[in-house]
Amino acid sequence: MTNAEKRGKRQVLIRPSSKVIVKFLQVMQQHGYIGEFEIVDDHRAGKIVVQLTGRINKCGVICPRFDVKVGEIERWVVNLLPSRQFGHIVFSTTYGMMTHEEARRKKTGGKILGFFY
Repeated sequence: MTNAEKRGKRQVLIRPSSKVIVKFLQVMQQHGYIGEFEIVDDHRAGKIVVQLTGRINKCGVICPRFDVKVGEIERWVVNLLPSRQFGHIVFSTTYGMMTHEEARRKKTGGKILGFFY
């Protein structure tokens, strides 16, 4: 996605599709980093066509998915994001997938999935 964004493309094809990728894209869409996306079922692993808006500077995944407690969220924010008020880290929590700000508000930790800004 980052490479397509840098090249100025309007849409990008992501494959294979998974529930985690779809939820991650929904979080990005809520914050206005991408436009609409469409899931294409090809009776195999599936594909996702994402409309780009030109707002993504970088997005990435964190592997392995580390367990992060509420108190440790700040450390990850400092390490991954360029500044405090810019960008989001996505966590998978017991309350569903959410950004680091929502997780802090709900006082819950979880597994870190990735980031975008």
